[in-house]
Amino acid sequence: MQLAERITRLIDLGYIGPVAAWVPRQTYRYALCGALNMGLDAVWYAVIHNFIVARRFFDLGFVLLSPHIASMILVFPITFFNGFWLNRHVAFRRSPLPPRKQLGRYALSIAGSVALTYAGLKFFVEVCHIWPTPSKVLTTAVTVVYSYLAAKHYTFRGSEPA
Repeated sequence: MQLAERITRLIDLGYIGPVAAWVPRQTYRYALCGALNMGLDAVWYAVIHNFIVARRFFDLGFVLLSPHIASMILVFPITFFNGFWLNRHVAFRRSPLPPRKQLGRYALSIAGSVALTYAGLKFFVEVCHIWPTPSKVLTTAVTVVYSYLAAKHYTFRGSEPA
């Protein structure tokens, strides 16, 4: 049995009762894949920040990277490709689009998520004068909805519901 199939079966163990009655299986899988990717991102970030970057600043000559930004940059490719793999092989596995096209579309949707997060934080903190943490929560809620719609209707378009 392939890894994607094992992950799908494990995720589907929780697709019961009220969850199954209210949430489509594809949306449920997407949500759990996203949660798994976020968890892995946090673990990788901690490992890279504490042991690889080792809380040092990096002077690249043209810019000085703080430890948390250097760690974020190093973690991004891991999270990006892990998220793409999970979405392609677990949440939207029946998409007729070729993998290369999906990857390009995924990169565009992630760029949109980054831009939306930046704009949302600027808006909620600087225009609405909401504290940063609640602003981040609001922004994340908007970004998650955007990300799911982009994945379903653009990145993995034509994917049949599971």
